[in-house]
Amino acid sequence: MDNRQAIGSWLSGPRAAAEDMGVDFGYPGQRLGLPQQGPGSVARFGRRLGAVVIDWTACQLIAYGLITGRDWVAAGNWALPLFLALSVLTVGTVGFTPGKRIVGLRVVAEGGGRLGFFRVVVRTLLLALVVPALVWDRDGRGLHDRLGRAVQVRI
Repeated sequence: MDNRQAIGSWLSGPRAAAEDMGVDFGYPGQRLGLPQQGPGSVARFGRRLGAVVIDWTACQLIAYGLITGRDWVAAGNWALPLFLALSVLTVGTVGFTPGKRIVGLRVVAEGGGRLGFFRVVVRTLLLALVVPALVWDRDGRGLHDRLGRAVQVRI
C-alpha cells in the first residue's frame, strides 16, 4: 500500500476501508432480521429527525399557548418536560409519538412487539440528552434506541 492509498483510506473512514478489503456489512437492519425496504425496515435519519422536529414544535406551541400565557422564554423551559411526557406516554402505549405517526414511524422492541415501560423511560431520558441520539450504529439506530433495545421502523 503506498502513501496515497493509506491517506485515502484514512480520509474515507474505517467502513470504506473495510469494504474495499471485501467486508460485507449488509443493509441497515439485516442483523436484526428486518427487511431492507418498505414497512418494517429501519427508519432512516431524515424521517427520525423530522418526527423529533414535529414533536418538539408541538410541545413548544402547547407550552406557549396553554401553560405560560404566551411567553416564549418560559415556553422554552416547559417544552422539554412536555416532550419527555409526550414521548413516554405515547411510545409506551401506542408505539409512536404524533410526529412519528405523521412521518410513518413506529418504535418497537428488538424482537418485535411493544417496548416495555422501563425501556421507554430509558430511551426517552437518553433522547433528552441529545448526544446519544446523534451516535448511531451500522443499523442506523441511535445509542438511545440501542440501549433501550428498541428499533424505529417504517409503517
